[in-house]
Amino acid sequence: MSADKVWWVLQRLAEFGPEAAPFKPRWSDKPIPRGKERTKPPLGWPRETDSLCPRCVKEARTEILSGRADWTKLITDKPGEIKARIVEKGGQIVMEKTCPTHGDFSDVLSMDPAFLSRIEGLFGGRDVEMTPDKIHDHGSSTIRYGRGSVLTVDLTNRCNMMCDPCFMDANQVGYVHELSWEEIKQIIDDAAEVRPRRQMSIQFSGGEPTMSPHFLDAIRYAREKGYFAVQCATNGLRFAQEPGFAQKAKEAGLRMAYLQFDGVTNAANSHRKIKNLYDVKLRAIEELAAAKIDVILVVTIINGVNNDQVGPIIEFAVENADKVTVVSFQPVSFTGRDEDISDELRDQQRYTLSHLAHDVAQQTGVTHPHRDWFPLSSLSPFGDVTDMLDGPDRDWGTLNCGCHPNCGIGTVLFVNKRTKQTIPLLDFLDVEGLLQDLRVIFDQGRGRRYTLAQLSASLLRHYRPEKAPPGFHLPTLIKQFLSQTGAAHAGENDASQYEWRVLFVAGMWFQDLFNYDFRRTEMCIIPYGTQMGEISFCAYNTGAGWRNILEKMKANATVAEWYKRYGRHPVYAKNKDLALPEYPTPLTIKEHGLALDERAQGQASTPRPKLKHLPVIG
Repeated sequence: MSADKVWWVLQRLAEFGPEAAPFKPRWSDKPIPRGKERTKPPLGWPRETDSLCPRCVKEARTEILSGRADWTKLITDKPGEIKARIVEKGGQIVMEKTCPTHGDFSDVLSMDPAFLSRIEGLFGGRDVEMTPDKIHDHGSSTIRYGRGSVLTVDLTNRCNMMCDPCFMDANQVGYVHELSWEEIKQIIDDAAEVRPRRQMSIQFSGGEPTMSPHFLDAIRYAREKGYFAVQCATNGLRFAQEPGFAQKAKEAGLRMAYLQFDGVTNAANSHRKIKNLYDVKLRAIEELAAAKIDVILVVTIINGVNNDQVGPIIEFAVENADKVTVVSFQPVSFTGRDEDISDELRDQQRYTLSHLAHDVAQQTGVTHPHRDWFPLSSLSPFGDVTDMLDGPDRDWGTLNCGCHPNCGIGTVLFVNKRTKQTIPLLDFLDVEGLLQDLRVIFDQGRGRRYTLAQLSASLLRHYRPEKAPPGFHLPTLIKQFLSQTGAAHAGENDASQYEWRVLFVAGMWFQDLFNYDFRRTEMCIIPYGTQMGEISFCAYNTGAGWRNILEKMKANATVAEWYKRYGRHPVYAKNKDLALPEYPTPLTIKEHGLALDERAQGQASTPRPKLKHLPVIG
């Protein structure tokens, strides 16, 4: 009997049983929504949403920081909130808004309407509503849906670099904001009590988090608390400069390193103001991989600056698939150090998720913009079915990326670890069909054995063996599928069992004041854990200005006072080489041809354009 027939029989049999009881696990105060219970924000176009006036927000922020207004104005007065229209115009999707005081603003959301239409059309609905609590009370910026995916905790605003761009304006705000050990523990403790209780990754960030004296202890405490995926967002300098530091981080419990990585040559990284930064990154990757810490390359993409590096970075990840597990592209958000960018320069440098999908296709030749990309929220059905298989009595819900479809996208490549052959998952698996089946399976809510039978039948009927990678068989796909989605609860190093490595390529586009949409904020899956509760990533870094106000209110000292008390820490920003120690082992990383060409020339090739922005006054 064919898999389609087995699926059909299972569906008919399911119709004879009683209607499934609501799935209300112990970790949630409300049932997980099914079918028509799943709500959606307005999608498509033309549509209206709630946004912000870029100038009103900055004026309100200045008033609060000067002491002329209290910070609660962000909640009570809703400063800068205006309506916005999302429309198709000139072959693009744009956000247009008008402030009665400051006039008109416009920005591009997508340069390919068909791409965005497909991405929004694949959105299956919001996750469960959050239970209101004391750490989620930020007015219009409050997170209202979902269980989150990555809790970000800034350990310090100190940094050992001086980058352009920098969404937090590190080293220029004039004060030091650094969490104490008790504050770190309180943030982690509070996060574990949120309902629904979330199995999130925790990412320690900054500034540069490795500069915090509590970095290793924070990792250790998060693991002890029960979070299985502890990661750090790092520029990699300390991992490259300090032999053995990566191993210490691994022993503390670090599982993943989100490594800043803007290109495969030193020239492509020159806007970061360290002449040999690419070489530094190579040593950091080598050290992290040797310690068995997964490396995730995090790429800030700026149009006209390093968008030509999209393909080479993916090719670099493919060649080093034994060390790199994810490439996360982050189109530039004009905030922090670059909030005052001119309209002309913003238009030139704006880079959207649709740009990314097209650049990946054009520069690698292995994907199609209208076939291979899915919203990150499309992973939600995998999480829902996993939760159902686990049953209602677990302590934590499965990680669930229930963000707005405009926030993030992803595609999956299978890479042969030996030959480096690369095949898109969509070549041999109908993912859209599988997602539809998973929603049906969860909505029907049958017992564990029946659900596993449905899941197996669905995988079989959407699997295309004739197009699968050589030596790749369905049992391997099922095993790897269960592992990657968390259903098998595999260990951290199970990827070593497989000949083919999953390389996930993601795009995460954080908002700025020019494209801000509160429908995205209220569904945020990357909350910031702060001294004033959990705040949406975009609301914290841009939006009404929570970071600027909170860090100033909770600052430890001015920079001058801090230096007087603790001494200066190095800041590498003069376009000179960063000295690295002699390592006993050579690099095993395979370099991209562009890097080899650069080395053959004996110096960095044509330097990257310098970023221009207005001076920022701390």
